[in-house]
Amino acid sequence: MTTPLPRELFAVTRSAKYFNHAAVGVLPCPTEIALHEFVAAHAQAGVLGVFPYERNMPQYRARIAGFIGAQPGEIAILRNTGDGANVLSAGYPWEAGDELILPDDEFPANVQPWLPLRNRGVNIRFIEMRKSRMTPDVLRAHITPRTKIVTVSWVSFHDGYRHDLAGLAEIAHGSGALFCVDAIQGLGAFPLDVRACGVDALYAGGAKWLLALQGVSFLYLRADLLDRIGIASPGWRSTADMWDFLEYGQPYVDDVTRFEGGTPNFIGALSLAESIAVIEEAGTPRIAAHVLELTDRLVERLRQAGAEIAGVRSATESSGIVTFVFSDIDPVALGRHLQKEGFVTTYRPKGIRVAPHGYNTAEEIDAFADAIAAYRMETK
Repeated sequence: MTTPLPRELFAVTRSAKYFNHAAVGVLPCPTEIALHEFVAAHAQAGVLGVFPYERNMPQYRARIAGFIGAQPGEIAILRNTGDGANVLSAGYPWEAGDELILPDDEFPANVQPWLPLRNRGVNIRFIEMRKSRMTPDVLRAHITPRTKIVTVSWVSFHDGYRHDLAGLAEIAHGSGALFCVDAIQGLGAFPLDVRACGVDALYAGGAKWLLALQGVSFLYLRADLLDRIGIASPGWRSTADMWDFLEYGQPYVDDVTRFEGGTPNFIGALSLAESIAVIEEAGTPRIAAHVLELTDRLVERLRQAGAEIAGVRSATESSGIVTFVFSDIDPVALGRHLQKEGFVTTYRPKGIRVAPHGYNTAEEIDAFADAIAAYRMETK
């Protein structure tokens, strides 16, 4: 089977059937090679080895920016997804009585950074997702003139629900609120243009669908919002001329890199740039179509076998994540068995989460479903 992401670029295909990109992705071979070169340069030449990579940071940011339809000056390299949310939470000019809206099924990386705002008199309003998903109509029913920020994960981490970003942004902006997105569970598997979708700020770690290292992320902030978001954690590289060490009173640099603070994660930024290049070569529309074909195939097999599928499946709401459970099987026991058989997933007491990428195949999906059927027969 031809796959959008060439299978020969992924060493994991030689040892496992890897369906766990919603937890941690795998490095493509070109990225692995580039990282080895970085480490060798650092080991052999210290600052002389690392400096060329530091000099390339604008190129890394430009590649990230181009990937999401932004400008290079709108990108900051950070450590993790929560870093981006923290920049906005701490930097927005909140007043007592303001409110923030988000779903009540967000991953903690897009919850914990906002909760301290309660100490400043901000109302954190969770919308209950057991009643309805965060659609534009649902947001319209809850938003008020006091709402200053609406935030949501593009794709829900537990059941893969993919939100209508453009529709939500329109409602948020119509009420004068900013629209901020945690994109970690969608970016790399689905195409995204932040301007076309009306996203004001977006943050995502690189270690899942973007196929980069752990411990690196980026923040996109719309350029005209730069002076509206204060900088709560400046560092020596936040200034207009970071090499003028003793000029403490100088202004901040006039782009989003002011939020990087101190020395950034050069090797992490390199991994993002290299892996994005691999993804762009394949084409995210092709990857998205392939991933949806795989997950639709899996859902059909699982439903035929009597599994309960979490979330909603549709052309616009499905993603690369499928979470399922059988009423008569312990999902943890099943997940452990499948891992022994070479299938890597996330398994927890509430279900097994499967997350294939652009190099996985229909044959792997069928083998996975067959292995489940065999286990069920053996354990009856």
